[in-house]
Amino acid sequence: MIELTDIKKAFNQGKPNEFWAIRGVSLRIEQHKVTCLKGSSGSGKTTLLSMIGCLSRPTSGRITLGERRLSGLPERFLTDIRRHTFGFIFQKFNLIQGMSVLENVMLPAYPLGLNYTRLTKDAYRLLDHFNLTSKAENPVEWLSGGEAQRVAICRALINDPEMLIADEPTANLDTRLSEEFMGLIDELRRSGKTVLITSHDPVVFDSPVVDRVIEMCDGLLVER
Repeated sequence: MIELTDIKKAFNQGKPNEFWAIRGVSLRIEQHKVTCLKGSSGSGKTTLLSMIGCLSRPTSGRITLGERRLSGLPERFLTDIRRHTFGFIFQKFNLIQGMSVLENVMLPAYPLGLNYTRLTKDAYRLLDHFNLTSKAENPVEWLSGGEAQRVAICRALINDPEMLIADEPTANLDTRLSEEFMGLIDELRRSGKTVLITSHDPVVFDSPVVDRVIEMCDGLLVER
């Protein structure tokens, strides 16, 4: 379980253009469930997501993972936690053009120093699971939108993370592909993964796959 206690995040603190993106958020994210942060652009949901995933630090407040406090750890420890605990799916997928599908999936695992043969086998297992084996050697720029999204999911899962974090994952997809994505999320939930999604897409936050919807507005929570 991840717990946030009175989290605040300021940008340009102490300057004339100081802006408080998160203004005091306390929240528990339960294991093995799908949680959706809902809100319009500028509500603070992506900023909050980045702090939960150890991509940025809060200005004040406390973030704990189990019994371990994350918000005060040195960067080298946060990096290790980030690699082993979280898998990320970004809004634009951020696949590396000029590299193959297989290489993109394997990329997050290289810093862990895993055996290359084993890593390749794990990557092919994920690609096979998401019906992408035939695309393994193709450059990612040849992929359709739905295929690129499935590759992004494979890449997020290559280190077998406890938690999958997805930031506006359906923003660039049509309704059919968005519904297909939620089907994949349901499959991951059933396998025991914890999933945290940000979205303003009703296909996501109204989905029966989502266990809990938390609305954000102006850096605060409005839970339904």
